[in-house]
Amino acid sequence: MLLRYFGTDGIRAPFGEMPMELPFLRRVGYAIERRLALRMPGRRLKFVAARDTRTSGPAILAAVAEGMLAHGHEVLDCGVAPTPAVPEAMYAWRADFGMMVTASHNPPGDNGVKFFDENGLKLAERDEAEIEAWIDRVHPPATAPIMAPTRPADAIDGYIKMRALLLPPNALGGWTIAVDCAHGATCATTPEVLRKLGADVRVMAVEPDGGRINTGCGSEHPEFLAALTRSGGARVGFAHDGDGDRLVVSDETGAIVDGDEILGILALDALRRGALRQNVVVATIQSNAGLDKSVSAAGGNVMRVGVGDRQVLHKLLELGASLGGENSGHYIFPEISRCGDGLVAALQLLRVMHDTGKPLSVLRRDVPLLPQLTLNLRVQAKTSFAELPLLGGALRATEGQLNGRGRVLARYSGTEKKLRLLVEGPDRAELQSLLETLRRAAEKELGARQ
Repeated sequence: MLLRYFGTDGIRAPFGEMPMELPFLRRVGYAIERRLALRMPGRRLKFVAARDTRTSGPAILAAVAEGMLAHGHEVLDCGVAPTPAVPEAMYAWRADFGMMVTASHNPPGDNGVKFFDENGLKLAERDEAEIEAWIDRVHPPATAPIMAPTRPADAIDGYIKMRALLLPPNALGGWTIAVDCAHGATCATTPEVLRKLGADVRVMAVEPDGGRINTGCGSEHPEFLAALTRSGGARVGFAHDGDGDRLVVSDETGAIVDGDEILGILALDALRRGALRQNVVVATIQSNAGLDKSVSAAGGNVMRVGVGDRQVLHKLLELGASLGGENSGHYIFPEISRCGDGLVAALQLLRVMHDTGKPLSVLRRDVPLLPQLTLNLRVQAKTSFAELPLLGGALRATEGQLNGRGRVLARYSGTEKKLRLLVEGPDRAELQSLLETLRRAAEKELGARQ
């Protein structure tokens, strides 16, 4: 389904550019309100809103909220909070809709809005398509300058209390853990929960500074987490993105653990405990074939879906399964949270380490991965591959050379103007040569640059 404003995860763009312009965002809020009012006639609607630390966040939240408030409804403004705190606050306050103002792992100049339906789930594409149709045909009434009258609310306290219950009291006593909060929405949550559980927490990027969010820190720059883990003598290190739905992990040696290794460790532990519902873990087309092999050898199965944590969640709910994720750092445990939650993933991994007594450098050996190389290239336009004979030919030639020994994947990012390339197979040197051929083709036809 081709949508005009929504991407892989809500609406996202540089602030001040369409669709992240304040007048347009006010229309978005109004379109959502009109759609819900038609579905729930006569009801005073309740919206929950939160944001990460970006400097543009308050203005964006106010603009969307003003559209939502045009007919006397209520918006509960939670201020800065992680994305997974929003659906939980919706449940606690019996809200009808939720929004999170964030551009996730993107740089500080970008921003976006993620939306949650009445069940606390990220919107399905059909819902986004309906909202787009409303956006194009309604216009909010003229009002004073954008400044929505919202009611402040606290989503952080309950979120911290619930997360601290996921491990036994003082389960992390004597542990040293490194944490990088990316100057984002987790500054007040992840370190606090780990300390409540007894850990000595070594932190970086914990000033909620929207001008520095994700800059030289966080999930996009794991090398700094690795250095902090080594220098602090930590047993494990965790880095979040700006809104806290993603997790990147360092083992005790400072080596970054691949996301598929994390997913595999969690899946193998659940299989050993008989806790992997439907005996399946849901992954995406990005995941390494080594994950399939390890899970299969232990008696489980891997089911793949398209890229995006929303697709993972919807498949989990469809199957009644209990574990899924993306190797980019999104992990979903629908029995705990119906939203990717980096803190929940960290606590689940800590539970495996605690229960087995094994360090992460040992646990990861149970999930050997095939060599996999990736490359992200900036492009001016997301031209259909069918219109790119040079790149299309290079992709077909790569598939032919791998001949079933591996795979190649090319796709455009759903949140940025980027081409993402992936090659996987048994020979790293061969993969490097193949990826270089793809890069040259993309540069010639798309003007792509790193």
